[in-house]
Amino acid sequence: MISQIAFILITGLGIALCAKRIASIKRNILLGKDENRSDQAGLRLRTMLTVAMGQSKMGRRPLAAFFHVIVYAGFILINIEVLEIIVDGILGTHRAFASFLGNFYGVVIGFFEVLSMLVILACVVFLVRRNFGQVNRFKGTEMKGWPVLDANYILLIEIVLMKALIVMNAADAALQAQFHMPISSLYVGFFNQFSASQLHLIVEIAWWFHWIGILFFINYIPYSKHLHIFLAFPNTYYSNLNAKGYIPNMASVTTEVQLMLDPNAAPPENYQAPEGFGAKDVTDLTWKNLMDSYSCTECGRCTSVCPANQTGKLLSPRKVMMDTRDRIETLGPLKDQHGKDYTDGKTLHDSISAEELWACTTCNACVDICPVNISPVDIIMQMRQYLVMEQSASPSELNGMLSNLENNGAPWQFPQSDRGNWTQA
Repeated sequence: MISQIAFILITGLGIALCAKRIASIKRNILLGKDENRSDQAGLRLRTMLTVAMGQSKMGRRPLAAFFHVIVYAGFILINIEVLEIIVDGILGTHRAFASFLGNFYGVVIGFFEVLSMLVILACVVFLVRRNFGQVNRFKGTEMKGWPVLDANYILLIEIVLMKALIVMNAADAALQAQFHMPISSLYVGFFNQFSASQLHLIVEIAWWFHWIGILFFINYIPYSKHLHIFLAFPNTYYSNLNAKGYIPNMASVTTEVQLMLDPNAAPPENYQAPEGFGAKDVTDLTWKNLMDSYSCTECGRCTSVCPANQTGKLLSPRKVMMDTRDRIETLGPLKDQHGKDYTDGKTLHDSISAEELWACTTCNACVDICPVNISPVDIIMQMRQYLVMEQSASPSELNGMLSNLENNGAPWQFPQSDRGNWTQA
């Protein structure tokens, strides 16, 4: 009973801590402006199943896709074993599923073991590739310090968890010899040197280590870029279903113009004049933009295909997403502490420079390549709108065009009366 009570208490604590962190992330995301993404439910569901579950975009990089599928399958399937751990922990049993699965239980555990070894192999490949390979997208000014450590930590944690599972099975096989397990059976000879009581202790230690490791893992993920493991599904479901090159009019500007053109027009119900235009800070972005930032796995595919980045400009779409996430992580707790209207005197523009924003060609290559349909372009456009409409800080190259649009109704420096002159040539 002591073991069962300890299991319940430790598990409850782990779940509570994870739930608290998830609640804070949800709070941060909802600090963004409201946006309706509930239309076309069928298409959204297909998009989620294809892109998130089917990983349709991963195949563009076949080597990474192959090993990623192994880790992904391992994460999904091996966690079925967690159900048995929970049952054993609560009821005080040992391998509770073995009694009704019979000989098939050994087949299932054997499959999990083979998959565990494949996961270990994939994680080792990723570690070597990240730290010793010449993959440019793993580099960049934003990929210093914590981002590198975070990527390595998660891979090492997965390796340790898989090894703990195999050690537990090997010691248990030496103790009971009840099932043939293809991987752990290779280590049985080593464990045969221990007595039954020692083997029992090793099994218990490995079992507890594996379970506490899982609880640590699920609490680490919400602080890590690997939060995409869970957020990929809602993030792809709420994807932008418009054509990638489509840039919508600003609703607030459209309404204001319509009211100006027709003095007799009635404002929409509950209409309030806009307090500002564009995005000065993260709270001016939509909740979907903020969900995008938390869904980013920092893989760098967006930056690797960005034409501006390839020509040496400062813009890195990955950095835009990372800076957005860092900013909301800073501002969210401050609003909790001081109230929802609190501002700390800083903005998102302190992290993302005008030079970066104006380097974007809005080609949407970053959106097209992203494995979870993140849109850095949407954030960039809203920040540009703030610079132009609130700060009058457009680049000098654009000022002439904007003046022509205002005065001539076209980007060219010709009066409207001369527009048809080309027909006389």
